[in-house]
Amino acid sequence: MKVTERFLKYVSFDTQSDENSESCPSTDKQKLLGACIVEDMKAIGIADARMDADGYVYGSVPGTVEGPVIGLIAHMDTAPDCSGKDIKPRIVDYKGGDLVLNEAEKVVMKVQDFPSLKWNEGKHLIVTDGTTLLGADDKAGIAEVLTAVEELLAEGGPRVPLRIGFTPDEEIGRGADRFDVKGFGADFAYTADGGTLGELEYENFNAASATVTLKGVSIHPGSAKNKMINAMQVAMDFHNMLPSQERPEHTEGYEGFSMLHGMEGDVESATLRYIIRDHDRAKFEQKKAQFTRIADYLNARYGAGTVAVQLKDSYYNMKEKILPVMHVVERAEAAMRAAGMDPVSVPIRGGTDGARLSFEGLPCPNLCTGGENYHGRFEYIPVEDMERCVEMLKHIARP
Repeated sequence: MKVTERFLKYVSFDTQSDENSESCPSTDKQKLLGACIVEDMKAIGIADARMDADGYVYGSVPGTVEGPVIGLIAHMDTAPDCSGKDIKPRIVDYKGGDLVLNEAEKVVMKVQDFPSLKWNEGKHLIVTDGTTLLGADDKAGIAEVLTAVEELLAEGGPRVPLRIGFTPDEEIGRGADRFDVKGFGADFAYTADGGTLGELEYENFNAASATVTLKGVSIHPGSAKNKMINAMQVAMDFHNMLPSQERPEHTEGYEGFSMLHGMEGDVESATLRYIIRDHDRAKFEQKKAQFTRIADYLNARYGAGTVAVQLKDSYYNMKEKILPVMHVVERAEAAMRAAGMDPVSVPIRGGTDGARLSFEGLPCPNLCTGGENYHGRFEYIPVEDMERCVEMLKHIARP
């Protein structure tokens, strides 16, 4: 099966994860794709393909020569940011210029807004109809891994032992929660979960979440002087005390941020939800401490117990775990060059399953899959870049 055909099959499954769910996987529909993948794995010769009770899919490919046991990992869920239901992909022979995704809804992907279109002229782009995301993050990774394995098995040449793993719930930060690192049995691994062709990532944000809860005192506004404490107003005070220049819309590269991504409330109670990110561990800790200092200040102003902050670390920068085993990165760079790519190491302004897995003893850099504009309705992926990524994965598996 060609990589494009396999990819279009997988994006027909709605696999959005749900951060408000406590189950694993967070949505049962991810298991529907998992079951389909298991059948496809068996069909191409991965005899031990299986899905466990938590929705993780595993399989192994015996090597024909001795060498390191290499893992290839991708995730099955799509982001909650944009609908992943009833995706209507189409392949466009792109000649340049603005691209109309949905004429009726007047949805146009403009080169001015999405400059990556410029370097993809002359390619065949898989796009959405402008009403959903595409799901290349990360069904492109799944399709590329399985296509690479299928071609390796068909070619019958030398290859090292491989371990295959597909995870649920990566988009909500839980993809590595129940991954069986010991049972997986790889010496090192790669997540096929990146974007632009040639990108190779082994630096990512340190990440945490912050939940700020605020308690107020409700009094009739006509007699509220010196009595009312409006929890929503205190919430605004809290947010405005965070540095405005450290918001995502004002940062890039290695610059960290704190982002408000949810809020609700009334006079008596309010809740703010943040994500905190920084590549530098010391600056990361400073950002978290800032939340506590602001809470202490507001409690001194409005009364003890008015503001409470709950901080939870999500993952850390994998760089410190990759630097001692840079041969893993060098192997990927060599595979990229062999597949006609120019490897570029870039910091991830986010995270992958590989970050957590690296800290659990499985060094795991992230590889490009070719996609662009993830998590939104302007997501697309060139067919030619997917095919190039398949070649890259095959070279990684060769001794």
